[in-house]
Amino acid sequence: MDPVLIDVPMQLSTDRLILRCPQPGDGPLANQAELESIRDLQPWMPWARGDKSIAESEAYCRRAQARYLLREELPMFIFERDVLGREGRLIGGTGLHRIDWALRSFEIGYWRRSGFGGSGHATEAVRALARFAFDQLAARRVEIRTDDANRLSWRVAERAGFTLEALLRGDSLTALGEVRSTRIYARVRGIEEPLGVAAAASVQH
Repeated sequence: MDPVLIDVPMQLSTDRLILRCPQPGDGPLANQAELESIRDLQPWMPWARGDKSIAESEAYCRRAQARYLLREELPMFIFERDVLGREGRLIGGTGLHRIDWALRSFEIGYWRRSGFGGSGHATEAVRALARFAFDQLAARRVEIRTDDANRLSWRVAERAGFTLEALLRGDSLTALGEVRSTRIYARVRGIEEPLGVAAAASVQH
């Protein structure tokens, strides 16, 4: 099946969160969240820049929506969910990346806005995306890659029920040009996920 024909909802909801595809007009919100978090993000995220303009953030949001619609990747922002089920503050980003639709393999990425640590929001978002991938996108494999030095990040993967598969020693460079090692976590159909669960190849809005 052409991935463009796969119906994927534009947002997911959990008890406390709304995960939504970026859309036109999100640029100012994304820019503010990134600038407020720049000190925490820069050691780990190559895209985190303190001089990024609102126009650049808006361009990212529009391109991200286009990639989502083309099913090239499924980037999402993380919003708090208020008591009426509406979007609150933008508190981070996540999504399904490095998608192999033939294998049904996905990678989850995530970042959190500064000031929201210790709340479990990132873990809640990762669990929701993993369940969505396995239960509705027929995933065979979902993985998380994180810098070995970023303990807060790989602890999210462990709390979300992912298994450490490998440590790639000195495999890449950080955003600052320093040698880093990468932890690879995964959940795999037939191991962490049961084989007998029926998963649809597409979902309805």
